[in-house]
Amino acid sequence: MLSAPPTENNAATGGKPTLAAVLLPFERPTRPGGAEGIVPFPEARAASRAAEARLAEAVGLAASIGLTIVHSAVFPLRARRPATLLGEGQVEMAREAIDEHQIGVVVVDAALSPVQQRNLERAWGCKVIDRTGLILEIFGERARTREGSLQVELAHLEYQRTRLVRSWTHLERQRGGFGFLGGPGESQIEIDRRLIGERIVKLKRELEQVRRTRGLHRAARTRVPFPVVALVGYTNAGKSTLFNALTGAGVFAQDQLFATLDPTMRAIRLPSGRTVILSDTVGFISDLPTQLIEAFRATLEEVASADIILHVRDVAHPDTSAQRADVMGVLNEMATGPDPALDENWPARTIEVLNKADLLGGVADVPGADDATSVAVSALTGEGLEALRAALDARLAAGMETVDYTLPTTDGARLAWLYQHGEVLTREDGEASIRLSVRLTPTDRARFEQQN
Repeated sequence: MLSAPPTENNAATGGKPTLAAVLLPFERPTRPGGAEGIVPFPEARAASRAAEARLAEAVGLAASIGLTIVHSAVFPLRARRPATLLGEGQVEMAREAIDEHQIGVVVVDAALSPVQQRNLERAWGCKVIDRTGLILEIFGERARTREGSLQVELAHLEYQRTRLVRSWTHLERQRGGFGFLGGPGESQIEIDRRLIGERIVKLKRELEQVRRTRGLHRAARTRVPFPVVALVGYTNAGKSTLFNALTGAGVFAQDQLFATLDPTMRAIRLPSGRTVILSDTVGFISDLPTQLIEAFRATLEEVASADIILHVRDVAHPDTSAQRADVMGVLNEMATGPDPALDENWPARTIEVLNKADLLGGVADVPGADDATSVAVSALTGEGLEALRAALDARLAAGMETVDYTLPTTDGARLAWLYQHGEVLTREDGEASIRLSVRLTPTDRARFEQQN
């Protein structure tokens, strides 16, 4: 049993703080040879995660929406109880702590079925939310743009629709038919389900319009065109801080989980003079709810269209390897699902950015960094950023072609175009002509030569 000190309540909640407990169920399966060991629950993509790290993450998630955490605990499970998930003794142990601390909300860091959630609320006499519900609450609080709000509402409704269970007979208040032959009419629960379904259909139509709009924007960038570099990574890995350090933008960045949700784009100039568009996207997390992957598909499509994917990792985090596996798992799902948004070759376009090197003593002390597939940086101090820019240049140059052109000295427009869209390697100025050796993408080369 672990206890956490009370966290500072979010000022936005106002008045009396909401006291909360965070409970982490862990299964204790039988390993080969008969030995037992504790592994996280659920096992998918979290088998190597230590209980302390997973509990600390759950506490951070709960605290990020203004809950005051006064109690936290790990409950090893020998078997999942269909009614409550936890064992009877564990439910009673938790109830005693809830009564002692006068807790109003309990966060169970696992996926609860509607029946399990209802039974735990009855046993503990307080509100109970599971991991999916907690993440949805965070997303609902952080969404700022119209697109973000639509995506969060859709995910909320998809989740709520599964919570509509026939548990209260008083909901069946309406009756149909005539006289004594009239049976139960449309129950309140069915009305709610129908209304939610209608709203989901409407939201999906609006999000489809968002996808079309994003498609038009991507098509416009292709006509410009500038390469797109997308930042992905585990939540709180430092993506927004790195984005600000590279672009000089003022994107909100704070040491908390899911500090930003809505994608942001800025143009940056690389050492070669080439301009690229940097895109900051939503952070990932272990056991990311399926509803969120679907709802944020329009946002994640920015990753699919990117020329380079920067996977930002918190290399100083003790759980950095498990976090990497979680992000790679989500990206793999995007590439192998029934309606894949990523091509199977996405790993070849990925560079790992080992961020927060300052916490390990500096870039030189980060293990596993190399110039080809991974770069160690500190977005906070700026160390390693030049190496990252050079790595982006090198990766883009690998897919470019070197071409020689001779232009009249009077053709200033085409000369300027080459400088804007390519990398001029050599230049020889004559009296009547200019000879250039330029590195261009195949698309830019075709566009330039069509101008003749």
